[in-house]
Amino acid sequence: MNQQEANVIAVLIRGLYLNAAEGPWAVAGSPPEDGDERPWSSPLPQEALQIDLSQAISKGELNEEPAARILSEAFSAWVFDRAPAGVEAAKQDNRTEKLPSCVGIRNQDRVERVYWIDRDVDAARKRRAGKNAVCLEGKMAPGCPPAGAEPSLPPGMSASGRAGVVRGRIALVTGGAQGFGGEIVRGLAASGALVFIADLNLEGAQKMAGAVNAAGKRTAAIPVAVNVADEASVEAMFNTVAETAGGLDLCVSNAGILRAGSVLEQDLAEFKLVTDINYTGFFIIAKHAARLLRRQHRTAAAWKTDIIQINSKSGLEGSNKNGAYAGGKFGGIGLAASFALELVEYNIKVNAICPGNFFDGPLWSDPEQGLFVQYLKAGKVPKARTLADVKAFYEAKVPMKRGCAGADVMRAIYYLVEQEYETGQALPVTGGQVMLH
Repeated sequence: MNQQEANVIAVLIRGLYLNAAEGPWAVAGSPPEDGDERPWSSPLPQEALQIDLSQAISKGELNEEPAARILSEAFSAWVFDRAPAGVEAAKQDNRTEKLPSCVGIRNQDRVERVYWIDRDVDAARKRRAGKNAVCLEGKMAPGCPPAGAEPSLPPGMSASGRAGVVRGRIALVTGGAQGFGGEIVRGLAASGALVFIADLNLEGAQKMAGAVNAAGKRTAAIPVAVNVADEASVEAMFNTVAETAGGLDLCVSNAGILRAGSVLEQDLAEFKLVTDINYTGFFIIAKHAARLLRRQHRTAAAWKTDIIQINSKSGLEGSNKNGAYAGGKFGGIGLAASFALELVEYNIKVNAICPGNFFDGPLWSDPEQGLFVQYLKAGKVPKARTLADVKAFYEAKVPMKRGCAGADVMRAIYYLVEQEYETGQALPVTGGQVMLH
């Protein structure tokens, strides 16, 4: 069994737990023995669930659909043996039942992979390290959000009780090392999620993860390198997610760039760069996120997941001398709506958030490449002589007289995750600057 097939099984296994009991869950897989590709050399724990997937292997390759069926049947039988009234009765009564914490995958007499399951990555890794297969307990209530009180959040991150909807969930944020992405990472982690910080700037993602984990005193963030315009890089990133945590609940496609320029002057290469990252990049992210989430859906049909694009108010209206950016964002909304229609079959919601200007982030305030600098040089603001003139000009455009902040976007994310009856939408978060009709 190769690593790609092992990742497929990890996602299917996580789906079993999401479907069977109040979740979410994390899965930590391990090869047969300390990285050795030989069969597992020591006996599996007595409490482990052992599943033979040889019937799902054809011409040496794992077939996903029969694998999902075999896994589901074996898992249900294991739980049924420990729930005399039957699994479905246990679900209806919302009872606590025993669940396996260790799953061994066999190909006939060979144990090819072992997976350790628990409520979060740290706990699953601890089980793997100690080979602890003591059974788990879970309430048989599929598709429910995690129970419990909302965690304590730093000032400005509260969202009127909504933050709890992401507690314990596994999220990924592209462009998460800085700017809006950094705000989203910090907000999700503070709300109790595990967040993969995906960024071209791996060093920045590592630094962000270190700070977030230190603040939360747990593994709340995991850095991963990605170039969203490179499909191989994106595919490798989602393989890392599957291998590390066993699945995903929320994908936030935030990575983007802006290169302001007049249609009369802008180079085609610069236009293509913006489009490749902001428009094509979202397509690539959504494609591979949806493949992972569809796989998880095979064993967790009731579990709802989310793909959210961080778009822009420029996706709702034109932007003078900024056509590459606005055009890509307009297109992103079209993609979100189209993907929503297709992926609803797999309980995947797809929405876009259209924030106003984040004046305090590097996109605007970077002293060399920030928009205040770019707009001043491009002459986009009439009579502006300084960066302060440009900022004052844009603040005056907002009825609420301030730029958008990270907490504003976090409230929108919580809403879209919580709202089960909303997909294909472009949600403005603009302080009244853009109003839909």
